[in-house]
Amino acid sequence: MKTIVIVGAGPGLGLSIAKKFGEKGFRVATIARNPEKLAIIERELKELNIETQSFVADVTDLAALKQAIQSAKKAFGSIDVLEFSPYAKEDKFTSVLETTPQSIVNIMNSYLLGGVFSVNEVLPDMINNGSGAILFTTGVSTMFPLPYAGNAGIVGAGMRNYALNLHNELKEKGVFIGHLSIGAMIQPVTEGDPDLIAEAWYNLYENNDHFEEVFPPGLDPTTLLGGN
Repeated sequence: MKTIVIVGAGPGLGLSIAKKFGEKGFRVATIARNPEKLAIIERELKELNIETQSFVADVTDLAALKQAIQSAKKAFGSIDVLEFSPYAKEDKFTSVLETTPQSIVNIMNSYLLGGVFSVNEVLPDMINNGSGAILFTTGVSTMFPLPYAGNAGIVGAGMRNYALNLHNELKEKGVFIGHLSIGAMIQPVTEGDPDLIAEAWYNLYENNDHFEEVFPPGLDPTTLLGGN
C-alpha cells in the first residue's frame, strides 16, 4: 500500500486531496501546524476507512518539519507521494509597488524554504527506489504576473523553477514531479471546489505524462488582474 504525505494540510484542499488519494488505496499522513484542523481531517478520513495519521509542525520550523516527516516515515514505512500545499495567506501579499525584501522573505520562509526542505527529506529514498512523486501546489501568480501579489509571484516563480528543474532531472529516474497552479478561490460548489482540484491532481499524478496544469482548465489570466 502506498503512502501520501500532505504538507500544509487543511480541512479544504488538503482534506480533498487526502480523500481522493485515500479512495485510490493510499494511506495518508498529514502535516500542519494546527492540531484542531488535523483532528478534523483525521476523523473524516477514518470515517471513510482510510488509514491515516497526523503530525503537528509549522512549515517555517524546519526542525519540527523534519521530525514530522521522519515520524511519518516511521509510522508508514515509506513515502511514495509528497504533496506540498501550505495555505498562502493573502494578507501577507504585497503589491509589486509595495514589495520589499522583508515582504519577500516572509513568503519565502512560509513557503519556498519548507518546500525545498520537504523534498530533501523524501527525495533520496525515491531516487534509490526508482519510484515516487512530488506534487507542488501553487497560486496562479506563479504562472502569470499579478501586480497585487508581487511578493508571492516572485517566490512562487522560484518554486516553479525549482520544481521544473527537478522534473527535468528526474523524469528518467522514475520519480514524477508535478505542478498545479490554482487560479480560483478554493471553495466548495464553485469552480474552485477542492474536490475538483483534488481530482485534477490525481489525474495529473496518474497520467504521469506532463509536468504542470493550470486550474481551472482554460483559465484566462486577464480575468485575475482586477486584484483582490
